[in-house]
Amino acid sequence: MNLPIREQSGVLIVEVGGRIDHSIAEEFTRALDPLLANCSQGQLPVLLDFSGVIYISSAGLRVLMMASRQAKAQQGSFAIAALTPLVQEVFTISRFNLIVPCYASVDAACKVLGQ
Repeated sequence: MNLPIREQSGVLIVEVGGRIDHSIAEEFTRALDPLLANCSQGQLPVLLDFSGVIYISSAGLRVLMMASRQAKAQQGSFAIAALTPLVQEVFTISRFNLIVPCYASVDAACKVLGQ
């Protein structure tokens, strides 16, 4: 899984796209692992740009939950931004937006998370 990465306002932005379901969950985890290894206090916050994600299943939510737990354990900052309407609905119904900080846009997230 190719996850383009860029830095903006002191935040590491990871562009995620397509469907995040059972068939891609393990690959998504492997792609996030090196980014999360450095998501600790004093390091750049990790922000997932979900503007290109069209679907997420419970398997995808589990990957995000584990990523959030790892970042918290390392005292790092991990968040998600720019949820598409369908993904936003899944997050709201599952109350996942209470587990991982979610922002309306990448710019809004960078204003809060940026160093």
